[in-house]
Amino acid sequence: MTLADSPTAVIRPEGPWTHRDVAANGARFHIAEMGEGPLVLLLHGFPQYWWAWRHQLPALADAGYRAVAMDLRGVGGSDRTPRGYDPANLALDVTGVIRSLGEPDAALVGHDLGGYLAWTAAVMRPKLIRRLAVVSMPHPRRWRAAMLADVRQTAASSHIWGFQRPWVPERQLVADDGALVERLIREWAGPKLADTTDTTVAADTVAAADTTAAAGNAGETGGPALGNYRRAMCIPSTAHCSVEPYRWLVRSLARPDGVQFYRRMKRPVRVPTLHLHGSLDPVMRTRSAAGSGQYVEAPYRWRLFDGLGHWPHEEDPAAFTTELVHWLSDPEPDR
Repeated sequence: MTLADSPTAVIRPEGPWTHRDVAANGARFHIAEMGEGPLVLLLHGFPQYWWAWRHQLPALADAGYRAVAMDLRGVGGSDRTPRGYDPANLALDVTGVIRSLGEPDAALVGHDLGGYLAWTAAVMRPKLIRRLAVVSMPHPRRWRAAMLADVRQTAASSHIWGFQRPWVPERQLVADDGALVERLIREWAGPKLADTTDTTVAADTVAAADTTAAAGNAGETGGPALGNYRRAMCIPSTAHCSVEPYRWLVRSLARPDGVQFYRRMKRPVRVPTLHLHGSLDPVMRTRSAAGSGQYVEAPYRWRLFDGLGHWPHEEDPAAFTTELVHWLSDPEPDR
């Protein structure tokens, strides 16, 4: 079996969650969900899909929440449309899913690109966002300033500049059964992930793995299922759809649509916000992310995970999930 085989088994593995599709913003989106209670919507980043939140789904469900992890447009089990990869439209995907789930609002938890969209959704549709938790991603205006003015951040984001080439990035991402995906995840991680041998997770072991994570096993060193991420990237059209948002972010910097978007993002975020970051993140520098609080006119809490890289929710899922659950349940998030 090659990495490109059996996409259904990779995207919809059996486990304690349930899978289904929902319609929103003119497209179909795959979700994995668990539990009952207030909605917590989890948004993955690049180069991943909903599976990135496999540790948090059961823990949030056990804590009394309706936990839903969605595949973003063009990734995983969601539709691969020819257009619609600008952040404003992707954020409308997110808020559209909230409505399709029949919920009045949601706590958004976003990592990397998912964090960028979470910031955007909180500005564009504030009535639908109850709380905001962003992981490893500055506020969009802070990101733009860092990319243009901070030489070190520009160098750290070299992959984004590389994505501007036509066709080449797509071919690189799927070459050798998605080997670049695994290399990027390992390079962007801290030492906890560096020693992992978990390159694949079979469907019949998912439930056991998640039960362990939900129990708060601080000694877990399994890390992400890198083989699953490689398989997911090799599904036709996924690589192209994965890099399209980054092409827009750079190419729109001097275009009217980009200027208008960043002007719109001047509006402050007015929901309680938790900002989580790994101290060893080599992609989004701590200095770039730390100034994002200036765009929040609500309780804002900054949490730096010492010794973790770009994937705090997978490098130390117990510590990350504990922080997230405590904040979601805190009636006074400004403390």
